[in-house]
Amino acid sequence: SSGINAEYGVDRILQSSGHQKRIEKLTVLKEETGNKALSDSPKDRIIKRAALEFTDGMFANLGIGIPMMAANYISGITVTLQSENGILGLGPFPRAGTEDPDLINAGKQTVTVLPGSSFFSSDTSFAMIRGGHVDLTMLGGLQVSAQGDLANWMIPGKMVKGMGGAMDLVGSSGTTVVVTMEHTARGAHKILPSCTLPLTGTRVVDKIITEKCVFEVVEGVGLVLTELAETETIDSVREATAASFEVSDKLIPLRQLSV
Repeated sequence: SSGINAEYGVDRILQSSGHQKRIEKLTVLKEETGNKALSDSPKDRIIKRAALEFTDGMFANLGIGIPMMAANYISGITVTLQSENGILGLGPFPRAGTEDPDLINAGKQTVTVLPGSSFFSSDTSFAMIRGGHVDLTMLGGLQVSAQGDLANWMIPGKMVKGMGGAMDLVGSSGTTVVVTMEHTARGAHKILPSCTLPLTGTRVVDKIITEKCVFEVVEGVGLVLTELAETETIDSVREATAASFEVSDKLIPLRQLSV
């Protein structure tokens, strides 16, 4: 029809035929019953420790990879997941054939939403983040410094689409920032006296979870070793860590979720 809304200059609406929205990162649940049994591999060890960071009633923003995998093991508590592109109440990945190209997270993966979820603009989403209304941000890291600086958005010389929302997520004073990552990368140190890669944020990390241990970043002190995997010693962690650290007088074995 014509003359639909002369005030805004719309003259005609056309309905296309055969149009299909493109899904950039199709991500679906595997047709397995229940969660995958976790092994003692470095990655699964990190997942089992990271899953213990969730507490009942919290709002959390999770990076792709290990943080999202850890969310699969939330049980018996309510955790509301937020996505920077404007979703509060993320559910699991969709089953094959049920994916909706209009439902994606900030990493462009197909997702579902839970009852009671809401959608909003990106500026509202970042107002939540910058205002400290997200309790937990869990994300991966390329490097972390002894004082809690984080580098996780680019490696010089490689193509990067952009830093995304990480700089805002780690920059809120009201949010606990937990970095999950393997302790080294092909033998190279990732926990350093100072980062050599471009920074995402300075003095923003509260906790580092690796397959070897857990470090807490304490203001005025730096890294403090609080949990240690049974397969490691303090000396083996020192060898794998370029940054210096203190050892807590309440050091405990690396906690693991029972699955």
